[in-house]
Amino acid sequence: MAVRKPPCVRLILAGDVMTGRGIDQILPCAGDPQIYESYLRSAEGYVALAEALNGRIPAPVPFTYVWGGALSAMATRQPDCRLVNLETAVTRCDDAWPGKGINYRMHPGNIPVLTSAGIDICSLANNHVLDWGYDGLAETLHSLQRAGVKTVGAGRDRDAAASPAIMHIGNNRLLVFAVGHHSSGIPAEWAATTGKAGVNFIDDLSAKTAQALTRQWECYRQPGDLVIVSIHWGGNWGYAIERSKREFAHHLIDGGADLIFCHSSHHPMGIEVYRERAIFYGCGDLINDYEGIGGHENYRSHLRLLYCVDLKRESGALGGLELIPWETCRFRLRAPAAADRDWLLGTLGRECHLLGATLALSDGGESFLLRW
Repeated sequence: MAVRKPPCVRLILAGDVMTGRGIDQILPCAGDPQIYESYLRSAEGYVALAEALNGRIPAPVPFTYVWGGALSAMATRQPDCRLVNLETAVTRCDDAWPGKGINYRMHPGNIPVLTSAGIDICSLANNHVLDWGYDGLAETLHSLQRAGVKTVGAGRDRDAAASPAIMHIGNNRLLVFAVGHHSSGIPAEWAATTGKAGVNFIDDLSAKTAQALTRQWECYRQPGDLVIVSIHWGGNWGYAIERSKREFAHHLIDGGADLIFCHSSHHPMGIEVYRERAIFYGCGDLINDYEGIGGHENYRSHLRLLYCVDLKRESGALGGLELIPWETCRFRLRAPAAADRDWLLGTLGRECHLLGATLALSDGGESFLLRW
């Protein structure tokens, strides 16, 4: 799928990108390592866990290090937009949210870890963007915007959090909206309101809530616009997709959305194509510092995916979908072993089949192609 058909807009999507805590510690501008977890009190401990499993990490590493082979894979596909869910605050703030338990932060000096990968838009409607308080959120927004990275899903008040990130791609505009659902662990008090910063928060998956979101993009949409909705929802483990989630996603597409991009699960979940629009129910993690942490080994969460999506310019319908597999080792992405690749293809293929789609290995064997 590396050759794109001219009438399509090409996107690179990734689920959770967590460049804080242990990842932050191996980058050139490592911040204060102090954390307030029952498990560890220093972010350096997560580096030690990864090194105990797979060997020494040569810190400080270049900003490009964590992306490994994914950098050339993205460049080869020449996307028009690269969109991720950034699941960390970008701040020097020490005001850890009380009782949160896990607090992620990356020093603002390490933002080149994102810009070196050409990330265009970061969704921030998640359960970690306020880990270091409102000052931490303000610094996150300022740091990313100063670096030229668009943000969506969090802001200084309700209107700012609900506003889309907008990219001009030829004669089309890409409108990205982002919301966070309480099922992902976002505290209700993080909801942005009139006069209070926070995230674009939803507390239910009703048809009424879907209609309210539809009205948000109706205020912005112009002829030729393509609408993506980013949703942070659900727990970290498990393949089951609740009926309420499927109905909610269908309502959004019925209301004019062209792509539903969901995340929070630590592993990839099934993909559905509804009315020629793709629904990613859980994109899984791409980058984090979880290497060496035991538990849930049956999900093989060291395996990751990048998603290359073609949307037809005139209609917004899905034109093609390629899934590029990776594994993380010493906090760096690399091509997985054939056995792991085949396991991921079989497992995810099973979940997609339940939703009416199929996965097949590409001719070169380096990626998976979705058929519907």
